Amino acid sequence: MEISKYLHPEATILQMDGGNSEDVIRGLGDKLFSLGHVKDDFVDATLQREANMPTGLPLEGSINAAIPHVDIEFVNSPALGLATLKEPVTFYNMVETETEVPVRLVIMLALDQPKSQVEMLRSVAQVLQNTALVNQLMEATSFEEVISALK
Repeated sequence: MEISKYLHPEATILQMDGGNSEDVIRGLGDKLFSLGHVKDDFVDATLQREANMPTGLPLEGSINAAIPHVDIEFVNSPALGLATLKEPVTFYNMVETETEVPVRLVIMLALDQPKSQVEMLRSVAQVLQNTALVNQLMEATSFEEVISALK
């Protein structure tokens, strides 16, 4: 799946002052809600899922990522939110769930079909495995630069 097709300028936050993982999830989720892509309980459901099944992902380079998402029942129409963070924010490792991961790139999935969610997770994983591409995303200063990097 082509990630860039699901991103919106209004749901892309570059060099966000993160605070903590809840602040980041709320920030992106609220943007997706204001665009009509998710239901009003999307953010709370995402936070609950993150507490039970964390999405922090240590990467090869110096930047780590998180991919918060939730079941399709909380989504109206497919979209992604993306945030680069000025300073790392703590998420928990998706495999070693007690291990903290300092995250600076967050890609939030809001997909309305189970198959789409699996395909998008695969596409996001491919992006995150490319250290040069992750660095490009982190250096982006505009939505256009994000889209250009992802194409």
